[in-house]
Amino acid sequence: MTISKWITAGTVLKMMATQYPDKPGAGDKFRKMTFKEWNDRSCRLANAFTKMGLKKGDRFAILAYNCIEWMEIYAASAKAGLITVPIMFRLAAPEMEYVVNHAECKAFLVSKDFVPTVNSFRNKLSSIPPENYVYWGDDPTPEGYQSYEKIIAEASPDEPDVMVDGDDVWNLMYTSGTTGKPKGVVRTHENNLAQYVLNAMNTGIRPDDCVMLVMPMCHINSIYYSFTYTYCSARVFVYNMVSFDPEDLLKTIQKEKITFTSLVPTHYIMILSQPDEIKKKYDVSSMRQLLISSAPARKDTKMAIMDYFKNAELWEAYGSTEAGLVTLLRPEEQFKKLGSIGREIWGSDRIKILDEHGKEVPDGEVGELYSRTPHVFKEYWKDPEKTKSVFQGEWFSAGDMACRDPDGYYVLVDRKANMIISGGENIFPSEVENLLGSHPAVKYVAVIGIPHEKWGESVKAIVTLHQGKTATEKELIDHCRGKIAGYKIPKTVDFIKDEEMPMTPTGKILHRILREKYGKWSDVK
Repeated sequence: MTISKWITAGTVLKMMATQYPDKPGAGDKFRKMTFKEWNDRSCRLANAFTKMGLKKGDRFAILAYNCIEWMEIYAASAKAGLITVPIMFRLAAPEMEYVVNHAECKAFLVSKDFVPTVNSFRNKLSSIPPENYVYWGDDPTPEGYQSYEKIIAEASPDEPDVMVDGDDVWNLMYTSGTTGKPKGVVRTHENNLAQYVLNAMNTGIRPDDCVMLVMPMCHINSIYYSFTYTYCSARVFVYNMVSFDPEDLLKTIQKEKITFTSLVPTHYIMILSQPDEIKKKYDVSSMRQLLISSAPARKDTKMAIMDYFKNAELWEAYGSTEAGLVTLLRPEEQFKKLGSIGREIWGSDRIKILDEHGKEVPDGEVGELYSRTPHVFKEYWKDPEKTKSVFQGEWFSAGDMACRDPDGYYVLVDRKANMIISGGENIFPSEVENLLGSHPAVKYVAVIGIPHEKWGESVKAIVTLHQGKTATEKELIDHCRGKIAGYKIPKTVDFIKDEEMPMTPTGKILHRILREKYGKWSDVK
């Protein structure tokens, strides 16, 4: 039996509680826990799950904004051998209902903000007993729910008598559905352990570090960067703001002496757009590492980040819920290989770029990116055909198109599903988006293909502008001329408000929704 068979988030927390009982382990804006306090509450919660009738391998759903309770729940599930099903709080009620039923959950943990939402579809959830709805928040506990604090208080603090090893499933993560219906991504304890170890190896985490989890705790990003720090006996801080507040984030960095956080480009743009008097008001010198994830960042954004967070190294990551972390662009490479997603992380196998026939393409040519890592997911829940379709042997593809340069750096071109075919020519939206995004007035841009009677598809850009900036359709089209081939230049440009640009919670623009809205014959000009 390998060491990964024995190590889980539950056993590591137990070890930290034994070796560093009084050391701060986890916290949020309202509550802090030492490693011992965190471990005791997680053991109690794990034993409470058992009293509720849940057994090893059962699934339970969680619906809440970011808060410290997530850290207790994830640790408790690891100790009890249960499988967490985190629900994205931005989903509509029917989508939440689909996820809970598809996962066949046996319990549902709900914070105070979401009780009305859950009650709206509760009678449609077929696998959860009526007594297995758990609530946390302000008193009193709503009718039909057990109190989270009460079940913890009444349960034993002893370590659960459950054997959990690396092959057991810990998380069932439903994808954001950028290309269709959410899929359940099955991840084991060993998958996650490999991710934690490689993160620590690659970025050099220290015991005196403190990670701030800004991304939703129901998202794989926060799961990756939470227990990575716990494994290194470092502190985890859950940033529990319902909506992103740039000034409050800076205030929190100063107060909590945060050393690392992972943000999407949208977050950075909002921070950097703050007035100078706000940015100068707070001491962010504790920050020694920053990560850009989930979407690419422009050169001007990166330069502004590095200018403001002067003590921080800037990293950029590429990965997915299924594959985990695949590549890293390191601090010293940010401008040397601008536009690249970096090279393979240390500890992973190499990447393959394959054509439509499954053959490797030469450097410089575009193909589909396949990776083989020790932290790749196990399978899609109840979907063997879909699982089979994304693997070639042990090699996995998230459907991203990329190329490799002669130095071994990878450039992400676009998602296969977003590719536009106009007059038989392949057009990757990201190339056009990067060019339009270099215009000083453009804040967000998405490029899609819409039906065209002659060419099959024509290129359309949907744009939002920076506050106080102006641009016209002709100006943006002219901005592209001479820089890319004529067939790639948008034929039409639509201007919308920021809030009208459909995005995932991690800042990825939902091209699928834009295609549904604009991709009609009636829209063709």
